[in-house]
Amino acid sequence: MSAERAASLASRFRALADPNRLRLVSIISASEGSEACVCDLTEPLGLGQPTVSHHLKVLVDAGILHREKRGVWAYFSLVPGALDHLAGVLAEPQSKLAAADS
Repeated sequence: MSAERAASLASRFRALADPNRLRLVSIISASEGSEACVCDLTEPLGLGQPTVSHHLKVLVDAGILHREKRGVWAYFSLVPGALDHLAGVLAEPQSKLAAADS
């Protein structure tokens, strides 16, 4: 695996390495339509809106969540295939990792 690819993947895994962010991904994926309004995410986590917004921004910046503004609210959904890609990287044999970097 190249150093660039490792750095990119590490930033995505770091984004998921926080319990609150894992819970956000879980809540959003289990929500109707696999999307949730930021207004619906503060209560389940027991965190304030600024803290939840920070965690959501980290997940958006890592390419795990997509953000869509609707009026005054922001709605979040999983980026299609983002989690599958990360899981696939962990399951790839070394020979495929080396070939992907070529």
